[in-house]
Amino acid sequence: MDSEREPVRVVIVDDDQLVRLALRLVIDGEPDLTVVAEAADGDAAITVVDEQRPDVVLMDIRMPGRDGLSTTRELLTRPAPPRVLMLTTFDSDDMVLGALRAGALGFVLKDTPPARILDAVRTVANGNPVLSPAATARVIAAATGPQSSEARRSSREAARGKLSVLTERELHTARAIADGLGNPEIAERLHISVATVKAHTGNLFAKLAVENRVQIALLVRDAEE
Repeated sequence: MDSEREPVRVVIVDDDQLVRLALRLVIDGEPDLTVVAEAADGDAAITVVDEQRPDVVLMDIRMPGRDGLSTTRELLTRPAPPRVLMLTTFDSDDMVLGALRAGALGFVLKDTPPARILDAVRTVANGNPVLSPAATARVIAAATGPQSSEARRSSREAARGKLSVLTERELHTARAIADGLGNPEIAERLHISVATVKAHTGNLFAKLAVENRVQIALLVRDAEE
């Protein structure tokens, strides 16, 4: 990041004071990042985000009162919403998928090494998702849980309906995104230029009414279940 740019402004939302302290120490130790506020629950998070207008919110999923999912949905209705990076564990968080559908740009585990958390904050601040293919599969499996055949059918039909407006090349691009590929890898797979991949991706955002690549990936996965 350009050293002349203002630091990325971060709000930490977690009901555990020790987690907030640890994250603040890690983030504030970087010249290009700064913690502007903390919150212990969703209601407080909404207040401080409205006051501070941060670039990134590190959002815990499970909190007393208003949880991270509800808070994320609320924050992302703002005209200029912050980018949300969820704090989660694979074993217990069954709301991650809903947060990603709502527009959160990704997630980090609470036991992620500090350097990777910092990388994730920077990545999200730049508008890019933080999701590896393997981690995505594990989170979706944990988040979805048992689901009735009727619910699966409904989700599948809804996703296929949305994808039906795509051209063949756009659909291939969407599937490559769902596989976790970046633009250069997609270009290589489809034998097209990176500029064409970017054009297809822009069309995907417009036609599917999504805000990021994570939401594209989730639609593809729903359609293929």
